[in-house]
Amino acid sequence: MLSFHDIVGQDQIKEHLQKAIENHKVSHAYILTGEAGMGRKSLADAFALTLLCEKGGREPCMECHACRQVLSGNHPDLIHVTHEKPNSISVNDIREQINDTMLVRPYSSYYKIYIVDEAEKMTQQAQNALLKTIEEPPSYAVIILLTTNQDLFLPTILSRCVQLKLKPLRDSVVKSYLVQNRKVPEGDAEVYAAFARGNLGKAIALFSSDDFRRLVQAVLGILRHVKDADISELLEDIRRLKEDKLDIQECLDFMQLWYRDILMYKVTRDMNQLIFKDEFRLINEISKNSGYDGLEKILEAIEKAKVRLNANVNMDLTMELLLLVMKEN
Repeated sequence: MLSFHDIVGQDQIKEHLQKAIENHKVSHAYILTGEAGMGRKSLADAFALTLLCEKGGREPCMECHACRQVLSGNHPDLIHVTHEKPNSISVNDIREQINDTMLVRPYSSYYKIYIVDEAEKMTQQAQNALLKTIEEPPSYAVIILLTTNQDLFLPTILSRCVQLKLKPLRDSVVKSYLVQNRKVPEGDAEVYAAFARGNLGKAIALFSSDDFRRLVQAVLGILRHVKDADISELLEDIRRLKEDKLDIQECLDFMQLWYRDILMYKVTRDMNQLIFKDEFRLINEISKNSGYDGLEKILEAIEKAKVRLNANVNMDLTMELLLLVMKEN
Protein backbone atom coordinates (compact mmCIF):
# COMPACT_ATOMS: atom_id res chain seq x y z
CA MET A 1 0.00 0.00 0.00
CA LEU A 2 1.31 3.43 -1.00
CA SER A 3 1.25 6.87 0.57
CA PHE A 4 0.30 9.88 -1.59
CA HIS A 5 4.00 10.67 -1.94
CA ASP A 6 4.68 7.29 -3.57
CA ILE A 7 1.95 7.58 -6.22
CA VAL A 8 3.28 8.66 -9.62
CA GLY A 9 1.36 11.56 -11.18
CA GLN A 10 -2.32 12.46 -10.55
CA ASP A 11 -1.10 15.56 -8.67
CA GLN A 12 -4.40 17.46 -8.86
CA ILE A 13 -6.36 14.58 -7.33
CA LYS A 14 -3.74 14.03 -4.62
CA GLU A 15 -3.79 17.74 -3.76
CA HIS A 16 -7.62 17.79 -3.65
CA LEU A 17 -7.76 14.82 -1.26
CA GLN A 18 -4.92 16.08 0.94
CA LYS A 19 -6.49 19.56 1.24
CA ALA A 20 -9.82 17.97 2.18
CA ILE A 21 -8.04 16.11 5.01
CA GLU A 22 -6.07 19.19 6.10
CA ASN A 23 -9.11 21.48 6.13
CA HIS A 24 -11.42 18.87 7.71
CA LYS A 25 -13.71 19.08 4.67
CA VAL A 26 -13.83 15.43 3.70
CA SER A 27 -16.88 14.56 1.61
CA HIS A 28 -19.12 11.59 2.41
CA ALA A 29 -18.83 10.13 -1.10
CA TYR A 30 -16.21 10.12 -3.85
CA ILE A 31 -16.03 8.62 -7.34
CA LEU A 32 -12.56 7.88 -8.71
CA THR A 33 -12.79 7.21 -12.46
CA GLY A 34 -10.02 5.90 -14.71
CA GLU A 35 -9.06 2.91 -16.79
CA ALA A 36 -7.55 -0.14 -15.13
CA GLY A 37 -3.91 0.43 -14.20
CA MET A 38 -4.12 4.21 -13.80
CA GLY A 39 -4.01 4.20 -10.00
CA ARG A 40 -7.60 4.37 -8.72
CA LYS A 41 -6.96 1.74 -6.02
CA SER A 42 -3.66 3.32 -4.98
CA LEU A 43 -5.31 6.74 -4.56
CA ALA A 44 -8.24 5.28 -2.59
CA ASP A 45 -5.87 3.30 -0.36
CA ALA A 46 -3.61 6.32 0.26
CA PHE A 47 -6.67 8.46 1.10
CA ALA A 48 -8.05 5.85 3.51
CA LEU A 49 -4.65 5.29 5.10
CA THR A 50 -4.14 9.03 5.63
CA LEU A 51 -7.66 9.54 7.04
CA LEU A 52 -7.18 6.73 9.56
CA CYS A 53 -3.59 7.67 10.54
CA GLU A 54 -3.36 8.82 14.16
CA LYS A 55 -0.94 11.65 13.28
CA GLY A 56 -3.60 13.49 11.20
CA GLY A 57 -1.19 14.87 8.56
CA ARG A 58 -1.19 15.16 4.76
CA GLU A 59 0.66 11.85 4.52
CA PRO A 60 0.22 8.67 6.57
CA CYS A 61 3.02 8.14 9.10
CA MET A 62 3.14 4.37 8.33
CA GLU A 63 4.16 3.73 11.95
CA CYS A 64 1.19 4.33 14.27
CA HIS A 65 -1.11 1.50 15.38
CA ALA A 66 -3.83 2.55 12.89
CA CYS A 67 -1.40 2.67 9.94
CA ARG A 68 -0.03 -0.76 10.85
CA GLN A 69 -3.57 -2.14 11.03
CA VAL A 70 -4.42 -0.75 7.58
CA LEU A 71 -1.14 -2.01 6.11
CA SER A 72 -1.81 -5.50 7.43
CA GLY A 73 -5.41 -5.44 6.14
CA ASN A 74 -6.92 -5.56 9.65
CA HIS A 75 -8.28 -2.07 10.37
CA PRO A 76 -11.89 -2.46 11.62
CA ASP A 77 -12.97 0.92 10.21
CA LEU A 78 -11.82 0.24 6.63
CA ILE A 79 -14.25 -1.95 4.70
CA HIS A 80 -13.55 -3.22 1.18
CA VAL A 81 -16.93 -4.15 -0.30
CA THR A 82 -16.83 -7.54 -2.05
CA HIS A 83 -19.23 -9.33 -4.36
CA GLU A 84 -19.66 -13.02 -5.14
CA LYS A 85 -21.03 -12.66 -8.68
CA PRO A 86 -18.20 -11.65 -11.04
CA ASN A 87 -20.34 -9.35 -13.19
CA SER A 88 -22.61 -7.61 -10.71
CA ILE A 89 -22.75 -6.06 -7.25
CA SER A 90 -26.18 -6.91 -5.88
CA VAL A 91 -28.54 -4.97 -3.65
CA ASN A 92 -27.77 -7.51 -0.90
CA ASP A 93 -24.02 -6.84 -1.20
CA ILE A 94 -24.67 -3.12 -0.61
CA ARG A 95 -27.23 -3.63 2.17
CA GLU A 96 -25.21 -6.21 4.11
CA GLN A 97 -21.76 -4.62 3.77
CA ILE A 98 -22.61 -0.89 3.80
CA ASN A 99 -26.15 0.01 4.86
CA ASP A 100 -26.48 -2.50 7.72
CA THR A 101 -23.05 -1.68 9.19
CA MET A 102 -22.85 2.09 8.72
CA LEU A 103 -24.83 3.03 11.82
CA VAL A 104 -22.34 1.14 13.97
CA ARG A 105 -19.90 3.86 15.03
CA PRO A 106 -16.19 3.54 14.14
CA TYR A 107 -14.25 1.28 16.50
CA SER A 108 -11.03 3.22 16.81
CA SER A 109 -10.99 6.10 14.31
CA TYR A 110 -13.00 9.23 13.61
CA TYR A 111 -13.82 7.88 10.13
CA LYS A 112 -15.45 4.72 8.85
CA ILE A 113 -14.41 4.17 5.23
CA TYR A 114 -16.00 1.98 2.56
CA ILE A 115 -14.15 1.26 -0.71
CA VAL A 116 -16.25 -0.20 -3.54
CA ASP A 117 -14.07 -1.43 -6.43
CA GLU A 118 -15.64 -2.11 -9.85
CA ALA A 119 -18.55 0.06 -8.67
CA GLU A 120 -19.93 0.25 -12.22
CA LYS A 121 -21.11 -3.34 -11.64
CA MET A 122 -23.72 -2.22 -9.10
CA THR A 123 -27.22 -3.14 -10.26
CA GLN A 124 -29.82 -0.35 -10.38
CA GLN A 125 -31.36 -1.72 -7.15
CA ALA A 126 -27.92 -1.71 -5.51
CA GLN A 127 -27.36 1.89 -6.59
CA ASN A 128 -30.76 2.91 -5.21
CA ALA A 129 -29.93 1.22 -1.89
CA LEU A 130 -26.59 3.05 -1.78
CA LEU A 131 -28.30 6.32 -2.65
CA LYS A 132 -30.36 6.21 0.53
CA THR A 133 -27.15 5.95 2.54
CA ILE A 134 -25.35 8.69 0.60
CA GLU A 135 -28.29 11.07 1.04
CA GLU A 136 -28.18 10.98 4.85
CA PRO A 137 -24.85 9.53 5.96
CA PRO A 138 -23.53 9.74 9.52
CA SER A 139 -20.77 12.35 9.96
CA TYR A 140 -17.99 9.74 10.14
CA ALA A 141 -18.89 7.85 6.91
CA VAL A 142 -16.76 8.04 3.74
CA ILE A 143 -17.70 5.99 0.67
CA ILE A 144 -15.21 5.72 -2.21
CA LEU A 145 -16.50 4.30 -5.50
CA LEU A 146 -13.83 3.10 -7.95
CA THR A 147 -14.90 2.73 -11.56
CA THR A 148 -13.73 2.50 -15.15
CA ASN A 149 -17.04 3.99 -16.36
CA GLN A 150 -19.01 6.43 -14.23
CA ASP A 151 -21.60 6.84 -17.01
CA LEU A 152 -23.18 3.62 -15.70
CA PHE A 153 -24.12 5.33 -12.42
CA LEU A 154 -27.55 6.86 -11.79
CA PRO A 155 -27.52 10.67 -12.19
CA THR A 156 -28.63 10.93 -8.54
CA ILE A 157 -25.51 9.02 -7.43
CA LEU A 158 -23.26 11.25 -9.57
CA SER A 159 -24.84 14.44 -8.19
CA ARG A 160 -24.12 13.42 -4.58
CA CYS A 161 -20.48 12.40 -5.04
CA VAL A 162 -17.26 14.34 -5.56
CA GLN A 163 -16.14 13.14 -9.01
CA LEU A 164 -12.39 12.82 -9.58
CA LYS A 165 -11.20 11.67 -13.01
CA LEU A 166 -7.69 10.24 -13.40
CA LYS A 167 -5.70 11.56 -16.36
CA PRO A 168 -3.09 9.74 -18.46
CA LEU A 169 0.50 10.51 -17.46
CA ARG A 170 3.00 12.03 -19.87
CA ASP A 171 5.06 9.38 -21.68
CA SER A 172 8.21 10.94 -20.21
CA VAL A 173 6.89 10.37 -16.66
CA VAL A 174 6.08 6.72 -17.37
CA LYS A 175 9.46 6.20 -19.06
CA SER A 176 11.35 7.78 -16.13
CA TYR A 177 9.53 5.55 -13.65
CA LEU A 178 10.38 2.40 -15.65
CA VAL A 179 14.04 3.38 -16.03
CA GLN A 180 14.57 4.51 -12.44
CA ASN A 181 12.32 2.15 -10.47
CA ARG A 182 12.22 -0.96 -12.65
CA LYS A 183 15.70 -0.69 -14.24
CA VAL A 184 14.23 -1.01 -17.74
CA PRO A 185 16.70 -0.10 -20.53
CA GLU A 186 15.86 3.34 -21.97
CA GLY A 187 15.01 2.14 -25.47
CA ASP A 188 12.59 -0.50 -24.14
CA ALA A 189 11.07 1.96 -21.64
CA GLU A 190 10.35 4.36 -24.52
CA VAL A 191 8.35 1.65 -26.32
CA TYR A 192 6.45 0.51 -23.20
CA ALA A 193 5.58 4.11 -22.29
CA ALA A 194 4.34 4.98 -25.78
CA PHE A 195 2.33 1.77 -26.05
CA ALA A 196 0.73 2.25 -22.61
CA ARG A 197 -0.56 5.73 -23.57
CA GLY A 198 -0.09 7.29 -20.15
CA ASN A 199 -1.24 4.27 -18.15
CA LEU A 200 1.57 3.39 -15.71
CA GLY A 201 -0.04 0.11 -14.64
CA LYS A 202 -0.26 -1.01 -18.26
CA ALA A 203 3.38 -0.02 -18.89
CA ILE A 204 4.50 -2.12 -15.89
CA ALA A 205 2.39 -5.05 -17.12
CA LEU A 206 3.94 -4.79 -20.62
CA PHE A 207 7.45 -4.74 -19.16
CA SER A 208 6.60 -7.88 -17.15
CA SER A 209 5.01 -9.69 -20.12
CA ASP A 210 6.97 -12.28 -22.10
CA ASP A 211 4.12 -12.28 -24.64
CA PHE A 212 4.56 -8.57 -25.31
CA ARG A 213 8.32 -8.99 -25.79
CA ARG A 214 7.64 -11.74 -28.33
CA LEU A 215 5.05 -9.55 -30.04
CA VAL A 216 7.53 -6.64 -30.33
CA GLN A 217 10.23 -8.84 -31.88
CA ALA A 218 7.80 -10.53 -34.28
CA VAL A 219 6.14 -7.31 -35.48
CA LEU A 220 9.49 -5.54 -35.86
CA GLY A 221 10.59 -8.50 -38.01
CA ILE A 222 7.54 -8.00 -40.25
CA LEU A 223 8.05 -4.22 -40.46
CA ARG A 224 11.74 -4.56 -41.35
CA HIS A 225 10.90 -6.79 -44.32
CA VAL A 226 7.65 -5.26 -45.61
CA LYS A 227 9.31 -3.99 -48.82
CA ASP A 228 11.41 -7.01 -49.75
CA ALA A 229 9.38 -10.00 -48.48
CA ASP A 230 6.60 -11.70 -50.39
CA ILE A 231 3.00 -11.00 -49.24
CA SER A 232 2.46 -14.73 -48.61
CA GLU A 233 5.54 -14.85 -46.32
CA LEU A 234 4.38 -11.81 -44.36
CA LEU A 235 0.87 -13.27 -43.99
CA GLU A 236 2.38 -16.49 -42.69
CA ASP A 237 4.30 -14.48 -40.07
CA ILE A 238 1.01 -12.81 -39.00
CA ARG A 239 -0.78 -16.19 -38.83
CA ARG A 240 1.99 -17.44 -36.54
CA LEU A 241 1.37 -14.46 -34.23
CA LYS A 242 -2.27 -15.48 -33.96
CA GLU A 243 -1.36 -19.15 -33.41
CA ASP A 244 0.96 -18.01 -30.60
CA LYS A 245 -2.12 -16.37 -28.97
CA LEU A 246 -0.67 -12.88 -29.45
CA ASP A 247 -3.20 -10.06 -29.76
CA ILE A 248 -3.55 -8.94 -33.40
CA GLN A 249 -5.07 -5.62 -32.31
CA GLU A 250 -1.94 -4.97 -30.24
CA CYS A 251 0.15 -5.83 -33.31
CA LEU A 252 -1.76 -3.14 -35.23
CA ASP A 253 -1.27 -0.66 -32.36
CA PHE A 254 2.44 -1.37 -32.56
CA MET A 255 2.51 -0.85 -36.34
CA GLN A 256 0.71 2.46 -35.82
CA LEU A 257 3.40 3.62 -33.38
CA TRP A 258 6.09 2.60 -35.87
CA TYR A 259 4.66 4.57 -38.80
CA ARG A 260 3.85 7.58 -36.61
CA ASP A 261 7.51 7.54 -35.58
CA ILE A 262 8.58 7.55 -39.24
CA LEU A 263 6.17 10.39 -40.07
CA MET A 264 7.32 12.39 -37.02
CA TYR A 265 10.96 11.97 -38.08
CA LYS A 266 10.17 12.94 -41.67
CA VAL A 267 8.58 16.17 -40.42
CA THR A 268 11.08 17.11 -37.68
CA ARG A 269 14.33 15.31 -38.63
CA ASP A 270 14.81 15.12 -34.85
CA MET A 271 16.11 11.74 -33.76
CA ASN A 272 15.45 12.58 -30.09
CA GLN A 273 11.69 12.54 -30.69
CA LEU A 274 11.77 8.94 -31.92
CA ILE A 275 10.27 6.13 -29.86
CA PHE A 276 12.26 3.52 -31.79
CA LYS A 277 15.67 5.18 -31.51
CA ASP A 278 17.40 1.79 -31.81
CA GLU A 279 15.90 1.45 -35.30
CA PHE A 280 17.10 4.87 -36.45
CA ARG A 281 18.93 3.66 -39.57
CA LEU A 282 15.84 1.89 -40.92
CA ILE A 283 13.46 4.72 -39.94
CA ASN A 284 15.73 7.22 -41.69
CA GLU A 285 15.79 5.07 -44.84
CA ILE A 286 11.99 4.57 -44.91
CA SER A 287 11.34 8.29 -44.29
CA LYS A 288 13.56 9.14 -47.30
CA ASN A 289 11.78 6.66 -49.57
CA SER A 290 8.20 7.37 -48.46
CA GLY A 291 6.14 10.49 -49.11
CA TYR A 292 3.93 12.21 -46.54
CA ASP A 293 0.83 11.04 -48.41
CA GLY A 294 2.07 7.46 -48.44
CA LEU A 295 2.70 7.39 -44.69
CA GLU A 296 -0.74 8.92 -44.05
CA LYS A 297 -2.31 6.23 -46.27
CA ILE A 298 -0.56 3.50 -44.25
CA LEU A 299 -1.81 4.95 -40.95
CA GLU A 300 -5.34 5.15 -42.37
CA ALA A 301 -5.07 1.55 -43.59
CA ILE A 302 -4.02 0.38 -40.09
CA GLU A 303 -7.06 2.17 -38.62
CA LYS A 304 -9.32 0.50 -41.21
CA ALA A 305 -7.79 -2.90 -40.42
CA LYS A 306 -8.64 -2.41 -36.71
CA VAL A 307 -12.25 -1.57 -37.58
CA ARG A 308 -12.53 -4.58 -39.91
CA LEU A 309 -11.14 -7.00 -37.33
CA ASN A 310 -13.56 -5.64 -34.72
CA ALA A 311 -16.36 -6.31 -37.21
CA ASN A 312 -15.09 -9.92 -37.61
CA VAL A 313 -13.97 -9.47 -41.21
CA ASN A 314 -11.66 -12.33 -42.29
CA MET A 315 -8.20 -11.75 -40.76
CA ASP A 316 -6.17 -12.96 -43.79
CA LEU A 317 -8.08 -10.66 -46.15
CA THR A 318 -7.84 -7.70 -43.74
CA MET A 319 -4.10 -8.11 -43.22
CA GLU A 320 -3.41 -8.73 -46.92
CA LEU A 321 -5.10 -5.42 -47.82
CA LEU A 322 -3.03 -3.67 -45.15
CA LEU A 323 0.25 -5.23 -46.29
CA LEU A 324 -0.46 -4.20 -49.90
CA VAL A 325 -0.86 -0.55 -48.80
CA MET A 326 2.38 -0.81 -46.76
CA LYS A 327 4.27 -2.21 -49.75
CA GLU A 328 2.95 0.38 -52.18
CA ASN A 329 3.72 3.37 -49.96
